[in-house]
Amino acid sequence: MKRKSAVNRILLALTGIVLLGGGLLMLAGSFDLYRSWRMAPPQGWPLTDPRAVLLTRPDQTRWTDEGWWWPTVIAVLAIVVLLALWWLLAQLRRTHPGRIPVGGPSPADGVELRERALSDALAADVQHLPGVLRARARMSGTSRHPEAHVDLTLTPDSEPGPVLQALCDGPLGRARRSTGRALPAKGRLRVTPHKAHRAE
Repeated sequence: MKRKSAVNRILLALTGIVLLGGGLLMLAGSFDLYRSWRMAPPQGWPLTDPRAVLLTRPDQTRWTDEGWWWPTVIAVLAIVVLLALWWLLAQLRRTHPGRIPVGGPSPADGVELRERALSDALAADVQHLPGVLRARARMSGTSRHPEAHVDLTLTPDSEPGPVLQALCDGPLGRARRSTGRALPAKGRLRVTPHKAHRAE
């Protein structure tokens, strides 16, 4: 999951850089910035005139008579399409562990725990912690490397520090021991707002 997020960030950054560069070139040509700054554009710089094009006709047909040109173009376009499809399928791919083998690195044969059962058991255990009003839990990651996400709603008089410590020492510790997994966890805390008190 972390790897997919990193790939998404890199691809989005590269796409943004390409779009930003193209937009700046078009902006420079449309508003003729070089003239307004009274500077001569560098030799061969594209789009320095409103009527200029990115590729002239000779540039477009320079390599078309070469035998390697069209196979190379088709191969590059095919690779781009395949990478786009791979990226799309990666977003749609299931990122939940499903059934989690129990027993650590060498789990017993056929002993598995459903993701929903582990989430419900963890949420029920967290619900009994002092200072917790409501709790929800869900799992992400893979069956070999599940991750826990716990949403806590605290009572108005509770303190987040002790509640988080009790969560790590109690429910998360028991879940890790019972499954034999490291079970990294992320927590989100909410506090129930105080009701206004009326002074007589």
